[in-house]
Amino acid sequence: MLGPVILAASRSDKMRRFVSAAPGTKQVVGRFIAGETVEQVVPIVKDTVGKGLELTLDVVGEDITTREQATAARDAYLELIEHLAGLGLGTRAEMSVKLSMFGQALEGGHELALANVRPVVEAAAAIGTTVTLDAEDHTTLDSMFAIHEELRKDFPQTGCVIQAYLFRTEDDARRLAAAGCRVRIVKGAYNEPATVAYQDKAETDKAYVRILKILMDGDGYPMIGSHDPRLIAVSQELARRAGRKLDEYEFQMLYGIRSDEHVRLAAEGHRMRVYTAYGTDWYGYFMRRLAEKPANLLFFLRSLITRG
Repeated sequence: MLGPVILAASRSDKMRRFVSAAPGTKQVVGRFIAGETVEQVVPIVKDTVGKGLELTLDVVGEDITTREQATAARDAYLELIEHLAGLGLGTRAEMSVKLSMFGQALEGGHELALANVRPVVEAAAAIGTTVTLDAEDHTTLDSMFAIHEELRKDFPQTGCVIQAYLFRTEDDARRLAAAGCRVRIVKGAYNEPATVAYQDKAETDKAYVRILKILMDGDGYPMIGSHDPRLIAVSQELARRAGRKLDEYEFQMLYGIRSDEHVRLAAEGHRMRVYTAYGTDWYGYFMRRLAEKPANLLFFLRSLITRG
């Protein structure tokens, strides 16, 4: 029951100010956010790759209200790509983007987001890597999928994300798997109504397995976004049944969560990619991490009390 409350708080300016000013916030946020600048995140990229892991990098920030902010978001990713170019990591360091950052919610937002994200995808391809379009709330998905389809005409490795708790996702998965897409499947972290999404965790988990089977049996490249040990085991079994080799799918987990599991899966020969967020506008991302798992919220509250 806490999840929807926390997600509502993620849109509150008053809560943003309170959480940002709390004595222990910065240290706790550092568990989930790799840094505020690209200069701070580059050493983490090097260290992560040195452990046999891969990354997808997210410059956090979603509350875009002007075209100038959308342009700045584009430029932040282009700056990141400039730094990655010198590391020569190829697809070991890809990027994840939220189209809301590129102006999707503004007037003419679909065309604006496409115009802003295309140079990022082009620049990523030029250094041998890729971009994945993150899923946001259900009202944005038709636009996201249309932009994904458009980008794949020139950059077929462009990935996208689907969310297991949405009723529509099994149909989306079939379409994407048949098209040979790179697809990350996650449970979902937005406060969606009962008209479009499962409200029960058990139902979401069942849907996750059904959708994952579609992806594993299809022609695309599944990316399993989960920290759930049971779903990880199910993923391995479904991959085995589908005859997939270890390099024909990958696991993805968040920076700062179950880090030992990251290393274990990589040591077993799996591709293991760490979703690594950084930037100054961390609040919305951070609150969704708290909403996803009660243990994260308890960790945060204990830290505030201790440091308060």
